[in-house]
Amino acid sequence: MRFRNLLLPLLITFVLCTSIQAQDKLFIPMDASQSNHLKAYGIIFNNLQDGNSSQWLLNYRGGSFMTNYSENLLKKTRLKNVKAEVISNAEAAKLISEVEQPDANTSVIQLDKAPKIAVYTPKQALPWDDAVTLALTYAGVEFDKVWDPEVLNGKLSEYDWLHLHHEDFTGQYGKFWVSSRNQPWYIKQVREMEAMAQELGYNKVSNEKKAIAAEIKEYVGNGGFLFAMCSGTDTFDIALASQGVDIVPSQFDGDPMDPNAQQKLDFENTLAFTDFVLSTDPSEYEHADIDVPVQIDEVDKTIDFFTLFEFSAKWDPVPTMLTQNHVSSIRGFYGQTTAFQKDKIKESVVVLGESPGRGMVKYIHGNYGQGTFTFYAGHDPEDYTHRVNDPPTDLSLHTSSPGYRLILNNILFPAAKKKKRKT
Repeated sequence: MRFRNLLLPLLITFVLCTSIQAQDKLFIPMDASQSNHLKAYGIIFNNLQDGNSSQWLLNYRGGSFMTNYSENLLKKTRLKNVKAEVISNAEAAKLISEVEQPDANTSVIQLDKAPKIAVYTPKQALPWDDAVTLALTYAGVEFDKVWDPEVLNGKLSEYDWLHLHHEDFTGQYGKFWVSSRNQPWYIKQVREMEAMAQELGYNKVSNEKKAIAAEIKEYVGNGGFLFAMCSGTDTFDIALASQGVDIVPSQFDGDPMDPNAQQKLDFENTLAFTDFVLSTDPSEYEHADIDVPVQIDEVDKTIDFFTLFEFSAKWDPVPTMLTQNHVSSIRGFYGQTTAFQKDKIKESVVVLGESPGRGMVKYIHGNYGQGTFTFYAGHDPEDYTHRVNDPPTDLSLHTSSPGYRLILNNILFPAAKKKKRKT
């Protein structure tokens, strides 16, 4: 009897402690105090994938996260060197109240379900890497790879988020003809892409790539989230504008381009850019005047920055989500498409980041149909030039990269925006 009398208070204490602990929250700061910003995104993404909701505290301490506490989740943050704090339910309620104050430019966004991610990338290895693939892999975010056969067979409908990187949708093989046409990797790429186009029923690579661009545009219109970097941005719109028009010089496809190609461009068909002029010189390492040409040797890297705009967290949550960071100015970086000419961007597109006073836009976002697109110029945020055959960037050396954070903002964005997808 005495043993039972002792056991009952212990049992009550255990139940109370368990109940209190179940109400605890795990707070992940994303300001300068965070030890590994990139892996923090992976923690939240995988927590969503496990069926747990989270909260994104926009403009609060760099865009911090909060979710229900579990011992297993806390253990994961420690194993990945992600700073996290256990706070009580009362402390969490006070924090939410503070963030939701009407006069504060902060807001709470509910994250409910991890998006299914696809990366558009060739099966064959190319002599450069992809910053998004590097970021997803380092953060521990699951993704599938898709290529032209999957796109044309309707597989994109299985995914919520699609990434395009260093791809040439005009069928000019990245315009490496002058610098690399005798290189084994270039010769192999041309041979494989020509064979694939023929297998898919197209007489030329340029026609096949335009069909791919049209399929991806339809995917966006049906509610997909598109993210693109480097030449995957401007060549995508160029391909859309030139549907049914031969814009490819004979050096790439064996026949002359349409002499009236420029006049036949349809800018109504593009997502982001308008009134651009094509580069018809096969030796020029540009596709059009959308890109801001940069002479690397003439640029002082110490002053090459772009600035993120600040948006209203309560009234403009989408651009606010996409610009969450622990700094507002980010180091510039080069790419085949380094930055966008401001006067070539459609008025409906939101500029998220640009280099002040230089007319160089780095980061943009827009809507099309039921979906959205985000274009981020440049190749690798932590490798200023990243030339062909350079080794991949080691992100363990850049765990708090603000440039890479912009990429990872985009993978959480679909989790916060519920849309009814067309089938």
